[in-house]
This record gives sequence, C-alpha cells and structure tokens, in this order.
Amino acid sequence: MTVRKRMEHLARNIVENAGKIDEASVRRLVRELNRAKRVFLCGAGRSGYVAKSFAMRLMHLGYEVHVAGEATTPAIKKGDLLVAVTGSGETNSVVSMAQAAKRMDARVVSVTSDPGSSAAALSDAIVVVGGRAPGRREKDWLARQLRGGHEPIAPLGTLFELSAMVFFDSLVEELMVLKKESEEDMRKRHTQLE
Repeated sequence: MTVRKRMEHLARNIVENAGKIDEASVRRLVRELNRAKRVFLCGAGRSGYVAKSFAMRLMHLGYEVHVAGEATTPAIKKGDLLVAVTGSGETNSVVSMAQAAKRMDARVVSVTSDPGSSAAALSDAIVVVGGRAPGRREKDWLARQLRGGHEPIAPLGTLFELSAMVFFDSLVEELMVLKKESEEDMRKRHTQLE
C-alpha cells in the first residue's frame, strides 16, 4: 500500500469517527467552556499535544486557558473547567488530574473513545471521539484474522489523536462563529515571542 493510500484510509476513518460524534455532547462541552472562569487542558503523550493545540486556539479566542502540568499553571478552583483528552480514558496522569479537579470543585469534561472509562466516570460531560482504546483489543491474532478483522493501519492511539485534533479544530471554527471572532481578532492574541 502506498503512503497516499494510507492517508486516504486514515481520512476515511476520521470521517467515519466524525459521523458518530453526538452533537448534544458537543453542545454540553461548548456550554462548559463558556461558563468556566478558566479552562485547563490535560492529556499525555500525543493526546497531550492535541490538548495543547486546542489550548492555544482557545487562548486565541480570548479564553483564559492553561495547560495542566506546566510550570506556570495556577491552582484550579471552583468555577474552572478541566478538559481531559485521553483515548483510553485510563491514562494514570490524566485520571489523577481529573480527580484533583473534582476535589477542588472544578468541572471536568473528558474527550475519550471510552465512555465507560475512569476519566469518563469523573466527568460532568463526555464527548466520545472514535479511535482504538488501549486494552480493548483482542489479543488472539489468528481468531481476528479468521473473522476478517485486521490490525488498524495506524498504530496505538493514532486514530483517536487525529480524530480528536480534527474535532477540536472544527470546534474552534464553531466557537469563532458563536463568539463572533474573526481570524484577525485571533491573530491579535497570537504570541509575538517566537
């Protein structure tokens, strides 16, 4: 298979994941974002990079936003929101941050592939974004092949991470419309220290 065909395959899977996103859960996330005093984002590994990308765009939209775990991140408080990005919903550091946020009476939204996960159980709202959740894969390769199932073309959590990135970028476009923010408005908030 060529790289181009692999890209097309991934794109088809992202479109399939997009078609399964529940719009009511997206509206709940938007409400949580807009009622929060401050927004904190967390994730680990590549999901953490997706969370940081969304944090940057929220800052461009005028939200007060912080990335959990950074040296300058302030204490989370009641009235704040933590957005936890975790495909499996079981990443220890992310679940620990959600627990800490709940202890401080902050709200939590999880963006995950597994609505039955530990992170989801701690959440006030959940957005399910498709992907391959770790720990749910069948380990019997031969049985899977005989049934016609195959390993996904993308390793580990790649499909979740790509789908979550496209989800958040699409959400940014929606927030631009709702907040009547232009790209020029956002550009004025972009850092000059780069």
